Amino acid sequence: MRRHRNVKIVATLGPASNDYEMIRALHEAGADVFRLNMSHGSHDEIRARHAIIRQVERDLDSPIAILADLQGPKLRVGEFADGEEELQEGASFRLDLDPAAGDGARVCLPHPEIFAVLEPGARLLVNDGKIRLTVRDCGKDFADCTVTVGGTISNRKGVNVPDVVLPLAALSEKDRADLEFVCQLGIDWLALSFVQRPADVEEARALADGRAAILSKIEKPAAVKAFDDILAVSDGIMVARGDLGVELPVQNVPPIQKRLVRRCRAAAKPVIVATQMLESMIESPMPTRAEVSDVATAIYEGADAIMLSAESAAGDYPVEAVTTMDNVAVEVESDPTYIEVIEASRRAERHTIADGIVAAAREIAETTDIRAICCYTESGTTAALTARERPRVPIIGMTSIRGTARRLALTWGVNCVMTGELNRFKMAVVNAARAARAQGYASEEDQILVIAGVPFNVPGTTNILRVAPCAEHLIFASDPE
Repeated sequence: MRRHRNVKIVATLGPASNDYEMIRALHEAGADVFRLNMSHGSHDEIRARHAIIRQVERDLDSPIAILADLQGPKLRVGEFADGEEELQEGASFRLDLDPAAGDGARVCLPHPEIFAVLEPGARLLVNDGKIRLTVRDCGKDFADCTVTVGGTISNRKGVNVPDVVLPLAALSEKDRADLEFVCQLGIDWLALSFVQRPADVEEARALADGRAAILSKIEKPAAVKAFDDILAVSDGIMVARGDLGVELPVQNVPPIQKRLVRRCRAAAKPVIVATQMLESMIESPMPTRAEVSDVATAIYEGADAIMLSAESAAGDYPVEAVTTMDNVAVEVESDPTYIEVIEASRRAERHTIADGIVAAAREIAETTDIRAICCYTESGTTAALTARERPRVPIIGMTSIRGTARRLALTWGVNCVMTGELNRFKMAVVNAARAARAQGYASEEDQILVIAGVPFNVPGTTNILRVAPCAEHLIFASDPE
């Protein structure tokens, strides 16, 4: 399904988007990737949503990526005898391993791994940072704290520990079970929550065993510090601004977002900007002006994808939220300033033959009358490298592997077309011309660029760049076998 924009849209599915009609409507409105949130919904519900997405994909003949988002380790306080307590600023409050019901002076924090690394001065943020505690004294089974920001604390509220790297297993038992379940179902991307170090990604990759691409969510200060190493072992990144904005001062998040997006682009790995992008559309058919600006900013920065969470999963206006994102993207990308910003942020990456070929393709496309760049790709790498260049003309990814086409639904500007395996370069050019015409990118009078590799159907062999006519009689008359 041809889009009139380059940035991709990720829509989270949930109670508000649970049937065929709605999921199809979301895809037709602009959703390129569907996110299955493993924090909510049973395996039976996830399986049903997965089946519907694949049915929509078949009915519309449009590759759709499915992203399964693992819950990750959740740190929570225990329960209170009265259900909740009011903590006053300046008061003392203890966290410990005693399972007894809490009161106004203490509560259980059933995570000995936290106490093992706490130090005086460390901060503990409860309920998304609404309550803030500073550690005065601590031991292997307690932490005596001062309440620096008071409020109501209640049963099972979440705890963030921003100042230390926690010795937590990257994947809980639930995560491991969910990972195996979704990989057996057949997903395209696996998102890891609360990544702190490269080893967390490598553990998940070993368990996935090639069945899904790995996307690391950056939502902890430790992940920001180790970002280059995490990026190196990841296939993609999500800038998860919710927890990041809890554990870091909120004013730090925008510059971090900008830096991470640029580093991902330089590495030719897709990056999603997520969290609260159109939050008001959970209950309103219209977004706020600030939300529209937030979406636009991510697009101007060159993000591969922008994401809806509760807006499409549990909101009253899921289709309207996707439509709004689509409209904003089309408008931003038609702005001459967008092209200036994107091209000013381009970094020359010239290390391989493939790097040189995709850079040359962009230069040729922008200096001559080329309608599209058609790149043959087995693993998706050539299409991703082409997308890194952010060319002004459409990118058509030609692949015989459906899994590759689906994964590329997350990559900026790539519109994938399925093609059979090839063994002649002339037929590669013919198929590319047919795809460009069928998708409405070019007519018989136009020219396209074809990027391919010989031998065919072998990843990592990109070595041909061909300017080709779209008229088949001209291809057969002029092209080599």
